[in-house]
Amino acid sequence: MYVACPFSIPSVVYPVAYAWQVSTFPVHFDVMARTKTDPKTQNPEDYIQPLLMNGLEGRMLHMPAPKGKSREMLFVYGHHASLERQFGVMQVLNRYGSVTMPDLPGFGGMEPLYKIGLKPSIDNLADYLAAFVKMRYKRKKVTIIAMSLGFAITTRMLQRCPELTKKVELLVSVVGFTHHDEFVFSKRNFYLMRYGASFFSNRIPAYIGKNLALRPSLIRATYALVADKNVKLKDADEAERKKRIDFEVHLWQVNDIRTYMDTSVSMFKLNLVNERVNLPVYHIGVDDDRYFDNHVVEQHLAVIYDKVNIIKTSFKNHGPTVIADAAAASVFIPPRLKRLLAQQPR
Repeated sequence: MYVACPFSIPSVVYPVAYAWQVSTFPVHFDVMARTKTDPKTQNPEDYIQPLLMNGLEGRMLHMPAPKGKSREMLFVYGHHASLERQFGVMQVLNRYGSVTMPDLPGFGGMEPLYKIGLKPSIDNLADYLAAFVKMRYKRKKVTIIAMSLGFAITTRMLQRCPELTKKVELLVSVVGFTHHDEFVFSKRNFYLMRYGASFFSNRIPAYIGKNLALRPSLIRATYALVADKNVKLKDADEAERKKRIDFEVHLWQVNDIRTYMDTSVSMFKLNLVNERVNLPVYHIGVDDDRYFDNHVVEQHLAVIYDKVNIIKTSFKNHGPTVIADAAAASVFIPPRLKRLLAQQPR
């Protein structure tokens, strides 16, 4: 059974019915999920299930709600990510309800949209996310917590599918952005990264980059060379640095390089301020974010959304470390957001 994509790309179809019955449809959770489901486990594999969307194979992480909690949460990760990278955050959110995090095409090891003849544009990623939300939360309200690029994709989803706003119980931006003017890079670096990413988003340069520049030994050597100045590594001791670098190697290997570069170009051209979303949004911004000017971010959010509620945080980085456990990730979730999530959903 195929259903036509209800969005603005009429030629795209999503074989969601059969695909979701095989992989992730709720009635099959007991069959597909692993037997170990203790929220205190430190192993993300205990909660990862297969995901099949439109012929693209990926995974999703689902943690059932603790006893007495009814909130349904969807977490949308950002750039250079995987389910394992955000597992510490998932453990924290799981204290307040059920939490689900799907792979995005081309990230976390999921097959890229190129496989089905599509580019990983913000619009196409938004349509993919909309299909997931419609099937996963058919008769349910959902709290959406979206991080960085994930929030841009979520915003575009709500713009293209305004009927989905009725499903949203609570919308949270975690260091999210909606416009290319929010980047804090110098003009020279901005265009260098934009056009460099554009070059490597092509098939042949991406192939060369993957097989030459992204070899594990070269990635390790590069990170080791810049470790004392790199914001991801400079605060760690030698053993911690090795763990973080090993995980960075993993991320560069599982994320599709063309998708990474193509979405980078999309970010450097992003402009979502021309369409409104009839929802309030809670925004968590980092004062010294190395990517975005929070003052400009907040101005653009006010143009798009009905109301912008700012949640202050003492966190200093754009995100937790790539190997952050629940204790480290908990600092990334401000107390005010924890109080909001602890409230019974309407």
